[in-house]
This record gives sequence, C-alpha cells and structure tokens, in this order.
Amino acid sequence: MPKRFRLTRRFPAAMTEDGYRRLRSFAAEAGLDEGEALSFLFENFDSVTESEALGHRLRLFNAELDARKR
Repeated sequence: MPKRFRLTRRFPAAMTEDGYRRLRSFAAEAGLDEGEALSFLFENFDSVTESEALGHRLRLFNAELDARKR
C-alpha cells in the first residue's frame, strides 16, 4: 500500500521574490502545489542537489544576503 501524503507541518517562511517565482514555476511544471513541491525538494535534497556546487552557491548567496536585505 502506498504511503499516504500528508502535510503535517506548517511554518512561516520568508523567501526572495526570485526564489518564490522559481518555486511556483517548478511546482507548475511538476503538477504540484507549492507545499508539495517544497516537500519533494527537501525529502529528496541529496539527490536533487549537486553536492560540489552547493557549498559554492551557498557562500555566494550568504555574501550577497546583507545587500539584498536593504
């Protein structure tokens, strides 16, 4: 019997406009709503990220974060 998909947690999250646009686009392409798309991405995080590029991208994002908040 397949595992039932239940959204059991809700949390307030802040996203950039670019991030939210990309999430909506991904969700639409996959036929999911935004919550389902986030669940998919986090449940499969290791397989959907390129581990070598993740650290580099994270450092770039953190370096630009303060400037983007202004």
